[in-house]
Amino acid sequence: MPDPDTVTTEPPASAVATQVRRRPALSPSRASDFKQCPLLYRFRAVDRLPEVPTKAQLRGTLVHSVLERLFALPAAERVPAQARELLGPAWTQLSEDRPEWTELFDGEKPDDHADWLRSAEKLLDAYFELEDPRRLEPEACELHVEIELGSGVLLRGYIDRVDVAPTGEIRVVDYKTGAAPREIGEAKAMFQMKFYAVVLWRLRGIVPRQLKLMYLTDGQSLAYTPDEAELLRFERTLEAIWQAILKAGKTGDFRANKSKLCNWCDHQAHCPEYGGTPPAYPGWPEPDAGDETPLDRAD
Repeated sequence: MPDPDTVTTEPPASAVATQVRRRPALSPSRASDFKQCPLLYRFRAVDRLPEVPTKAQLRGTLVHSVLERLFALPAAERVPAQARELLGPAWTQLSEDRPEWTELFDGEKPDDHADWLRSAEKLLDAYFELEDPRRLEPEACELHVEIELGSGVLLRGYIDRVDVAPTGEIRVVDYKTGAAPREIGEAKAMFQMKFYAVVLWRLRGIVPRQLKLMYLTDGQSLAYTPDEAELLRFERTLEAIWQAILKAGKTGDFRANKSKLCNWCDHQAHCPEYGGTPPAYPGWPEPDAGDETPLDRAD
């Protein structure tokens, strides 16, 4: 199922021609897709079938954008009132970049859109109940990370926030704004966090001290401390997933795996489990099948 917070974005058409073609890579979301349902992985990474965003996904994208902007301000200005002030400009920028997103609000009353913005305010208010950003100086927000493991697997993704203590200890922070089923959502989120921990460990030679999930919908946080042996095992899991993906990619044999998560899937019309027929297999994708999107990163 798609992550319920944010929306997939594609680069502007003018930028496509100048992009460097990259070899296929594994992201936490695409790895999670393959584990859940190989056919879902194919629909998203290979066929790249469109998925219609929801207002909840747009709201998650907006909240993530506001938090990124908030940490770009001087520490003293990172207060709830300022975060609310950032909502309007952030939405204006997002809707200018992707004008089709505003179509979700066509035909609605102005009050409906105002209610939607207020629901984003509530998520921001919940964030301030979890921590005081005036006391933090993140090393990076929306950090792009990429590394090739010794086995040849290329890992790629984006991290919401990386904090580094004066002692050098690393904390990885991820914001969750969706209302996915808690057990399923936490398992998927922790998979994502361990993925980032492996990447940072291999890039910097330091095992992150803490992986922190911040659930803005219910105002709760979850912290976890990994160790090197655990990350090594997880790294082997990622390598096994990638080998399985490559094997399926040679023939296009991506099997459907029916589960209760199918209830949230946009692609039932193409799924044999629901009487559908997948598109003709286009072959292994170029330039790559591993990009993370805002839709993936938020939840």
